[in-house]
Amino acid sequence: MKKNFYNVLFLDRDGVINRELPGDYVKTPGEFEFLPGVLEALAILNTHFQYILIVTNQRGVGRGVMTVDTLENIHSQMLRKITTTGGRIDKIYVCTDLEDSSPGRKPNIGMAWQAQQDFPGLDFSRSIMLGNSLSDMKFGKNAGMCTVLVGNKYKDEEKDVSLIDYFFEDLLSFARQI
Repeated sequence: MKKNFYNVLFLDRDGVINRELPGDYVKTPGEFEFLPGVLEALAILNTHFQYILIVTNQRGVGRGVMTVDTLENIHSQMLRKITTTGGRIDKIYVCTDLEDSSPGRKPNIGMAWQAQQDFPGLDFSRSIMLGNSLSDMKFGKNAGMCTVLVGNKYKDEEKDVSLIDYFFEDLLSFARQI
């Protein structure tokens, strides 16, 4: 990874920043739990990237499991904690659509295009997509980004190495290497 070359970091939320609830959604602020080391990692990454953006599919809103207001409350609580510990998130992009064919739903790159409109000059070739799913990796590749897979969601034989540029155990391991 070329240090100082990448200036935008796209992050998935569930399984990267907070604990993922298998077969369920984080539906309330009380269910949101930061993964170990995430707050430290975001404080480190704050100094390395011009923009840090979250791109997250939140189908639970589309299914009526939670409301947009509840999701915004979860994100407000998350952002307050990140900021008070020295990190930052410049913007959160959310797709609540149910259909995989939705242009905004990862691995489609609608959220990346939104970010490029909001941050003129954002260059996908100088961006990193860091996530814990192959959908995140496809999103990054579809937009022409460097891709970083974190976590242990997949067995080695399930990982499509053509989609993954780098692998780290978690966000903190990535931050310490940057």
